[in-house]
Amino acid sequence: MRPRDLSDHSPYVPGRGVEEVARERGLDPDDLIKLSSNENPHGPSPAAVEAIREHADRVNQYPKSSHTDLTAKIAAKWGVDDEQVWVSPGADGSIDYLSRAALEPGDEVLVPSPGFAYYAMSSRYHHGEVTEYELSAADGFAQDAETVLGAYGGERIVYVTSPHNPSGSTMPLDEIEAIADATAEETLVVVDEAYGEFAEVDSAIPLVDERDDVAVLRTFSKAYGLAGLRIGYSVVPEAWGEAYARVNTPFAANELACRAALAALDDDEHVEQSVETARWAREYIASELDAPTVDSAGNFVLAAVGDGERVAEAAQERGVIIRDCTSFGLPEHVRISTGTREETREAVDLLNETLADLELGVSA
Repeated sequence: MRPRDLSDHSPYVPGRGVEEVARERGLDPDDLIKLSSNENPHGPSPAAVEAIREHADRVNQYPKSSHTDLTAKIAAKWGVDDEQVWVSPGADGSIDYLSRAALEPGDEVLVPSPGFAYYAMSSRYHHGEVTEYELSAADGFAQDAETVLGAYGGERIVYVTSPHNPSGSTMPLDEIEAIADATAEETLVVVDEAYGEFAEVDSAIPLVDERDDVAVLRTFSKAYGLAGLRIGYSVVPEAWGEAYARVNTPFAANELACRAALAALDDDEHVEQSVETARWAREYIASELDAPTVDSAGNFVLAAVGDGERVAEAAQERGVIIRDCTSFGLPEHVRISTGTREETREAVDLLNETLADLELGVSA
């Protein structure tokens, strides 16, 4: 007895962790700067930490009231009905929920390349097919309706990422609306705004209230610093609301995650600090790194370094963990997450030393 044929499925490749690299290289974890996973260098909101402590003795209970309260609070934040908010274990949980709600076996989804691998993974898990539209390094991975619609062939779901991972480019709201206008009535345009707080562009959530063919993904993993709790949500058209109860994994968003997210939503100061630092750091990296970079609206910067794997490996020897983008189909690039000001300055200095040594053929 074996599992079904999974040969078309590729595993997700995460950024490398501090403990993993420290063990492998015999380094002190405290001496490493991790800029590989687009995490919040300021950590979680202190209010979220306090909420976790306060509710830790309730984890014997299913998260019913906290889930309901979080749903209502998110709905109020965006001015939508509670039924339009699908709370999930991370934004990728919402990707699964939308796949369950939309896809029949053999239906196709259209995804960006390069892009977040889980769009395609979720489609295949749910017996869907995958087609791609290409974003080009030559124009900074610019995103527009023409690029998406040039590859569109009637797919059931079209994914747009704004800001895009790994490049950081954004999709203007009028371009998203143009895609929705031009695609078939049965096509859902899903806008992934996991990094939306860091961008200076309007959210697509108002479109969800105006039409029935756009949904938006958001997460507490990035600006709110709750990546380890796996809590996110989607905002869906009103007509989709009742599907949630039929596709939601029971109690998938856990009690402590919901409580932490409720508290984090009230901590504007923490989010503002996180966004301010990320915007400063991405500008610093772009101006000070001795390699070409792509304009980014996220909490990361994509850099062309010639050999991403080699540079990432050599940088680890100097104590900086960055993301080799080979798994994105960009072997010549690395992605550098934004750290604190101190971490960012030190990391850029060490990366510049690494790049200089590799150019000279010196083993780093």
